[in-house]
Amino acid sequence: MELAHSFLLNKEAYNQLGEFQKAEFVFEWLRFLEKLLPATSRADIKEKQSKLVEQLISLLTSSPGPPARQLIAKNLAIIYSTGDTFSVHQTIDKCNELIRSKDDSPSYLPTKLAAVVCLGYLYKKLGRILGNSFVDTVGNILKAMKNAESQGRYEIMLSLQNILKGLGVAAIPCHRDIYKAARSCLTDRSMAVRCAAAKCLLELQSEATFMWSTDLDSVVTLCFKSFEGSNYGVRIAVSKLLGSVLVSAVTSKQGGTASSRQNVRKISFEEALELLGTGFLRGSSGFLRASGDILKGTSSVSRDVRVGVTQAYVVFISTLGGQWLERNFSALLSHVLDLVSQSHPKAIQTQMDSICRRRCISFILRATVGGLLGGKAQIATAKEICQAIWKLKKVVDAAMSDSNVETRVGTTDVVASQHMLICSLEELGNLIQNLGTTAAPVLQDSSTGVLDAVVSIIIHPSISVQLAAAWCLRCIAVALPCFLSPLLDRCIERLTALKSSPEAVTGYSFAVAALLGAVRMCPLGIPHCKGKAVMTVAEDLLRSASQNSRISTQRMQSGWLLIAALMTLGPAVVQHHLPRMLLLWKCAFPLSPRDLETEKSRGDSFTWQVTLESRAGALCAIKSFIVHCGGLLTDEVIQRLLPPLPCAVALLTQLPSLTKTYGNPLKPSAVMYRKRLFELLTLLPPKSYEGSFSAVLKELVLDLTQPDNQMSPSAAYLPSLCHQDELNLLGPLLQETEHRFIEEQLFLVNSIAGGSLEYDPYSVYERAAEGGSVPKPLPPTLSIIGAATRLFGVIFSHVPESQRLQVLEQLLTSIKQTKGSRQQIVQQNVLSAFSNVLKYLASCKGNLGSEEIRSCALTLVMSALESSNPLLRCSAAESLARLAQVAADSTFTAGLVQISFDKLKSARDVISRTGHSLALGSLYRYLGGISSTQHLNACVGILYTLSQDSTSPEVQTWALHSLSLVIDSAGPLYHVHVEPTLSIVLMLLLTVPPAYAEVHQSLGRCLNALIATLGPELQGSSTTVSALRASCLLGCAVMQDNPDCLVQAQAISCLQQLHMFAPRHVNLSSLVRCLCVNLSSSYLLLRRAVLACLHQLVQREAAEVSEHAVALAKDSREDFSPGINIREVGLEGALLSLLDKELDPKLCQDIRETLSHMLISMGVEKLSFWLKLCKDVLAASADFITVVSVDTTQEEEGAQGDDEFALALENDEKLHPFPHPRWSTRVFAAECVCKIIAQCENAGNAHFDIALAQEMKQRDSRDDFLVLHLADLIRMAFMAATDHSDQLRLSGLQMLLILVRKFAAVPEPEFPGHVILEQYQANVGAALRPAFTSETPPDVTAKACQVCSAWIASGVVSDPSDLQRVHQLLVTSLTKIQAGQEAQSQLYNEGTSVMEILAVLKAWAEVYIVAVERQKKQSDVNRPPLVINITEESCKDQISSVDELLELVQADLGNLSKLWLAALQDYTLLTLPSEFASQLPAEGGAFYTAETIENSRPHYQNSWALILHATALWLTSTGFLVGDADEGLSNLSRPVTPTTMCQDSTSRAAVKSPEDVNTDRFHLVLGISVEFLCSPRSDSGMENITSCLHALRVLLDVPWPRSKIGGDQELSVELLNVLHRLIVTRESPDIQLAALEVVRQILFAAQEHVKEKRRSAEVDDGAEEKETLPEFGEGKDTGGLIPGKSLVFATLEMCVCILVRQLPQLNPKITGSPGITSGKPQLLSENGSRLVSVALGILSDVPAVCSPEGSIAVLPTILYLIIGVLRETAVKLPTGQLPLTVASSLQALKGVLSSPMARAEKSRTAWNELLRSALVTILNFWDQDGAHQELDEGSLLTAVTIFILSTSPEVVTMECLQKCCIEKFQSAMESKDPIVQLKCYQLLLTIFQYPNRTISYPYIHSLASSIVCKLQETEKVKPENSAELQVIQEGIKVVAAVIALAEEEHRAQLVACFLPILISFLLDENALGSATSSARSLHEFALQYLMQIGPQYSLVFKKLMASSPPMKARLESAVKGNQESIKDKATPRHSKNPGKSIQLKTNFL
Repeated sequence: MELAHSFLLNKEAYNQLGEFQKAEFVFEWLRFLEKLLPATSRADIKEKQSKLVEQLISLLTSSPGPPARQLIAKNLAIIYSTGDTFSVHQTIDKCNELIRSKDDSPSYLPTKLAAVVCLGYLYKKLGRILGNSFVDTVGNILKAMKNAESQGRYEIMLSLQNILKGLGVAAIPCHRDIYKAARSCLTDRSMAVRCAAAKCLLELQSEATFMWSTDLDSVVTLCFKSFEGSNYGVRIAVSKLLGSVLVSAVTSKQGGTASSRQNVRKISFEEALELLGTGFLRGSSGFLRASGDILKGTSSVSRDVRVGVTQAYVVFISTLGGQWLERNFSALLSHVLDLVSQSHPKAIQTQMDSICRRRCISFILRATVGGLLGGKAQIATAKEICQAIWKLKKVVDAAMSDSNVETRVGTTDVVASQHMLICSLEELGNLIQNLGTTAAPVLQDSSTGVLDAVVSIIIHPSISVQLAAAWCLRCIAVALPCFLSPLLDRCIERLTALKSSPEAVTGYSFAVAALLGAVRMCPLGIPHCKGKAVMTVAEDLLRSASQNSRISTQRMQSGWLLIAALMTLGPAVVQHHLPRMLLLWKCAFPLSPRDLETEKSRGDSFTWQVTLESRAGALCAIKSFIVHCGGLLTDEVIQRLLPPLPCAVALLTQLPSLTKTYGNPLKPSAVMYRKRLFELLTLLPPKSYEGSFSAVLKELVLDLTQPDNQMSPSAAYLPSLCHQDELNLLGPLLQETEHRFIEEQLFLVNSIAGGSLEYDPYSVYERAAEGGSVPKPLPPTLSIIGAATRLFGVIFSHVPESQRLQVLEQLLTSIKQTKGSRQQIVQQNVLSAFSNVLKYLASCKGNLGSEEIRSCALTLVMSALESSNPLLRCSAAESLARLAQVAADSTFTAGLVQISFDKLKSARDVISRTGHSLALGSLYRYLGGISSTQHLNACVGILYTLSQDSTSPEVQTWALHSLSLVIDSAGPLYHVHVEPTLSIVLMLLLTVPPAYAEVHQSLGRCLNALIATLGPELQGSSTTVSALRASCLLGCAVMQDNPDCLVQAQAISCLQQLHMFAPRHVNLSSLVRCLCVNLSSSYLLLRRAVLACLHQLVQREAAEVSEHAVALAKDSREDFSPGINIREVGLEGALLSLLDKELDPKLCQDIRETLSHMLISMGVEKLSFWLKLCKDVLAASADFITVVSVDTTQEEEGAQGDDEFALALENDEKLHPFPHPRWSTRVFAAECVCKIIAQCENAGNAHFDIALAQEMKQRDSRDDFLVLHLADLIRMAFMAATDHSDQLRLSGLQMLLILVRKFAAVPEPEFPGHVILEQYQANVGAALRPAFTSETPPDVTAKACQVCSAWIASGVVSDPSDLQRVHQLLVTSLTKIQAGQEAQSQLYNEGTSVMEILAVLKAWAEVYIVAVERQKKQSDVNRPPLVINITEESCKDQISSVDELLELVQADLGNLSKLWLAALQDYTLLTLPSEFASQLPAEGGAFYTAETIENSRPHYQNSWALILHATALWLTSTGFLVGDADEGLSNLSRPVTPTTMCQDSTSRAAVKSPEDVNTDRFHLVLGISVEFLCSPRSDSGMENITSCLHALRVLLDVPWPRSKIGGDQELSVELLNVLHRLIVTRESPDIQLAALEVVRQILFAAQEHVKEKRRSAEVDDGAEEKETLPEFGEGKDTGGLIPGKSLVFATLEMCVCILVRQLPQLNPKITGSPGITSGKPQLLSENGSRLVSVALGILSDVPAVCSPEGSIAVLPTILYLIIGVLRETAVKLPTGQLPLTVASSLQALKGVLSSPMARAEKSRTAWNELLRSALVTILNFWDQDGAHQELDEGSLLTAVTIFILSTSPEVVTMECLQKCCIEKFQSAMESKDPIVQLKCYQLLLTIFQYPNRTISYPYIHSLASSIVCKLQETEKVKPENSAELQVIQEGIKVVAAVIALAEEEHRAQLVACFLPILISFLLDENALGSATSSARSLHEFALQYLMQIGPQYSLVFKKLMASSPPMKARLESAVKGNQESIKDKATPRHSKNPGKSIQLKTNFL
């Protein structure tokens, strides 16, 4: 293939190839040339032009295939348009000559066609440059057309289209001729030619005015004719033509020369609609003839004409556009409603016909209004439809009231209007449902009166209209859940009031049923009592049915309908009504078959009708129960369901005799009854009705083989009959297209038009079909067959084999006995039933049975496999394969394959070849590779041959489809065949004419399967692999150029696969181009393929895809569809606007996911772009200005701010890339913003730090940061939060919440001390306020509460008045919930009020927690007087703001605390395990009701943790002191306090003591915490765990609970174990720290307890001897600790766990040595250090809880751990600071050493020994080799010092130890490191000053002299830096201290030594000026000391001065210098000031 990439065709390479390879080579070269030519310079092209043209012309004459001829033509056109045009006329002549040729042989045809195509492209590209030659050319082509066959006509039409496009207005002379030719082609028998003709005429009408003026009528009639017998493609093309012609006629501009000559007729919009209407009503027959037919009453419009016209309506209106539609909607509405009215009296249609028309009208309205109009316009439309409904209602009312005068006229009027009403109601419902909550204005507008209109129509005499009205109400309820309860009430109330009117009973019960069906779609639900009301009404109807025979049928039907609908509310509601329902069910049937007999003898036709209706209803109710309440189906309930079944079956068997007796009136009821019984039995376990198998089976066989009517119910079970993949073979009708809604009708043979609600009123409460449109049940006579086939599958599989054989034989004979179309119907039914049997057997691994049964089954299937009906062939192939699967016998399978092989070899007819070829593929699919490869070879060989049978495209299609199945199923086995298959596929792609689209579709499937088989091997680089890859790419290229959209979709999915397996080899830019061009294709499947591919691409290379799309949009001028503006808004914006227009749910999901992937990978880089997109979508909102209500009570400025904000929003509404997006799109945009914020969070801090962001932006202006867009973000959140749509409000509030949380702490650099969010207070307030109005749904209010609390807690606002605004919102909601549930409006389920209450309580809890924390911080700050620099006022400000917040909460704290406690108590009840269910209070808890337990659980789960924390804080703040024990009982709607937990009413009266109340509350908090912490679920958030731990910690902050815990050792140990497990399972440092805090508290409680016991023992036993005191504390007298019972042991476990996790070296098992190892010390992370330091603190407290013996037991462990941490983390830091862990370990060491146990007489000796060992261990650290340099000596010396000072003298006065310690100090003094020396001196100072002389003297003796020596050395070496200076100063201090300690007689000597040293540090006046700063500091320091010591020891001083004059002189000069410097400092102060002020002025000037 590489050789084909040259400018000229490489002839040598070409000639060496075989015939087929030549075609590939040429195609590859032509593709290359097409890309190369536009990029080549003009000169280069001119140079080689003649040679190139010659080569192309020679290819043109060598019979090129369809794809090649296109490319030859394109390339020639490009060459002439860029190079010279001199030889173009020769080329044109050459083509004309080829066309004129008389050679009619098939081999010459491709050349002729190529010439035609070539002419088209030359004229398209060059147009008028070619002068007048076109007249001849066109004439020539048209002459050729006269005797051309279909391919020729097809290409000629397309070529003429191109010629017209190129010539434009110049082609006028030929217009008429072309028009005549195209007219005849438009009704051609080949569908492809019709399509091409439509395209040609479409091009023609843009210039040929006569088409839409003088000849308009004939063009329209012609289009109608063309629709007759058309296929989907033709309908699309012709409807486009018809629509466009009418648009031209309506919008034509008067004037212009040509048009002024002919009198152009411009028609109005209404006239255009009328024209279309004639086709819709009369079809294609001429106007005059049609009227004659109508008179005879024979006219019926063929369905395809009607469907075509329907599509033309949509094209016509869509092309005119949204604005036009808005202006003319009322005209359109009245026109389309006229189409369904039966006011054309002669044309009374059948019911089917009217259903078909209604569907078409629905489609027109849905496609235009739904697709073209934005929210505002849709609201206006809804009002228009409502007006229409009122008008129709008047007609009905008039007719009904006049009925006594002139009955006949009235009823015809009513009948005429009923279909108009149905259409209007369905569309109104649909519109409102799509508008969602944004439809509120329509319903609130009293002038329109939507609800009144719909409700008033419910009592219309026609059932169909009643159902439509009920459905409309359901849609309203789904869109606006707040109307659901009121509507239910209204309908129930009317139903009870009017229960004597039959219309009212049926109508209102339909309405109630429909509304109950809507409850599932409304998450907020309905109040529980509504279910009871419905049940009561239903029972009442059933009971009173027999009282009045006139309406007994209606009452029976309605009663059961209501019960069936009630079941959809689910188990929670139904379980309360179950006993009553089962009783009604039992009464519906006679008790025994004998009673049934007596019944039979009694009744008449009417009573039987009532009875059958009633029993059918009962069966349906039970079916509904089983489907919707599976949870209640226990064995016991099933047993209670069974007794009536035998009777029901007995009645079934008697139906035929009953219908015989009572005739036709009974038939419909009988059919309905059978259907219901079949449906119910299918759902029940087969075992439960074993006894009835034979009876039921007989009836099923009857139903399947004797269809009552002669209809073919083909589409009824298309899905069930054949496999999804085969639907492609049955034509595009069954594939998903936009027009599926109306196209379905055409597939239904004979006279069915599909379903409608009136066929099965029970479907009014079922879940709506895909897309939420009205359910369309089929007529009962059809749907019963579906039900029968399903039940047959179940029962047949359970009957014994003998019976199976009988049944099959019976079925076969009945097929044989019928004839013609009737036989096909029976065959279809039987096959469908048998296919269900096979499915059922396969699913339960069953067996079909003996050989005879198999052969019987085979006969059944084989006969269908050769049926003339393609659907039957498909399903037979499927059944054959399933038969082989169930038989699971390889010889049987081999036999089946052999039959098909033989048949295919011998048969020549299309039917058997298609059937058997598909059978092979199906067998492969179900048996995954028919074991032996030889079968595979034979199978593939046969399919190869069939697929090349060019005489029959149908055989090719089926064979290729089958081949694709084989490739898919064979997997790796197929590798051998990949190359030959690929070459066949390519050959066919290059040669099959494009008109045979279905062959190309099958080829596409094969190519797709081949690529999947090759898989990742496609990445390889070997020659074979690259050849395969090139072939695959070539195949894709051919398919991409195919005119059929489905083939293009296949091409895209093939490229998608290739990109997945070999991404480097797929040209991304051309793929993206192809995707962008098809993004707004009118074909649904093509758009789906495009998005599936995009979805995959953006997961890998989103940025590249986006760039390519924008680049292509900028480059290309044409080709880009106008609907998608990639140039301005990028691919992302294009996808967003597509999402807004798209109606297909699957496609919308794909678009959302694609955008999400793009956002995740590029959101941060293209931040501004994404935010602008989202903002445009959100800002295009309908009219949110109305919602922004500004509260007038605010301060002026606040209000003003809000107003300005609103105005700013209004001004921006002018230009928008997204005009009026739907609410779902806006919700998606809001979610995108939240995702962007999350992405920025991962991207770095600059996004949330404005100073940093501004700085980085200045450095590089391309950088972009989120914080710079904060204003936009707030604005978007505001717009969303105040919208009409509730979903959008929720998203907006969520966005606001995220913004508050993320930006609360960002400071505002321009105003220090303020935060950036402060300026948006007004906006936040304005966004929150509407959420607290009374009509807001509870979920929005709950979300708003969360935002409120986050806003208050964030600390953004400190000003009390500002705080108060938001706080006020919370206060109002608190009062609202305190009013109790009775006061709340009952619109939603009680569970929602729980949600709201808990949201409010949780919000308050959060605010309270924050207020208390802030106060605590504040008091911590204010306690130490260290912070002096804060000015008093700012301090006051802060304190006041903190107190403000607490004060705000304090006001409501009394009520809040009770509500919190009540909520916690509810929560504890709800968390009890199910076995305690019987102990729960019967009426529910404080907030939840017993019936809504399940709904309430998640809300409690969501909020208990914060409430728990707040409650704990409140309890500690009151210190558990409760004044009034009764106070809990006031102020709650249902009096409840934790004191009344689960007690019976008798004990409730007893007032509890405060102690008991406290204990209950304490155990409540403790119980909830422990229960949760014992087993926190993996999905419970970390916040819940931390809240729980904080609550426990807070609880133990006060003495009373501590005494509870301290006094109960088991409880303490239990708690510690729970915390231990938490620490082991949760890695988060925050959780571990919080847990350790609780441990510390528990230990503290235990300490207090032990102390208290010891104290009281001492007080009691003060008189007796001390020896007999009992030992308190753990370890008692033995010192033993019992694991599991010991508090100390549990505490140690926790600490060890923390320490070893941070420092594994501490664990001897890990290090392998018993002692502390000598590795390098290391620094821990900040979190690690904090954890270790807390753990050490806890360790040091442990001995205090032990008895003396116990303390001996734990001491070694404690010392080991503390010293271990010291050793492992004592790192030298350059600053000399101590790491946190070291400081903590020293602190802990000190705590342990000073423990009273060290002095207690029972433990003293043991302690002393252990402490000595510990000291030795520390001293040994110096001797470890190498470690000495690493360890921080200062820390070790400190540890030694702690030992020296904190232990009893006998520990450290041991001679060897003391000596060792002294050595260490000595060596430290000699250290080179000044920091170590400094530390050493400081420590020695403390030791020397220690009061116990036995300890301090040895050190003074040994070390004082060396210090003095060191100081004397310093005389010579002056200090260099501050560190050395500090050492000397510290030395001076030490010596001074020694002097103070010395005894009188020795003091003089010491002073005499000391003074010379000090004086030596002094400097004289001269030296002072030039000295370094450290020398000067030393001078001052020494002088200070001299001043002190001189007066103290004046004798020695004088003596010394006298003896040494130099010294004296030095001292004097120093003193004098010092005094002068003091004077200098004092005097200048006065003189400097004036100078300074002058200086300032001069500066200023």
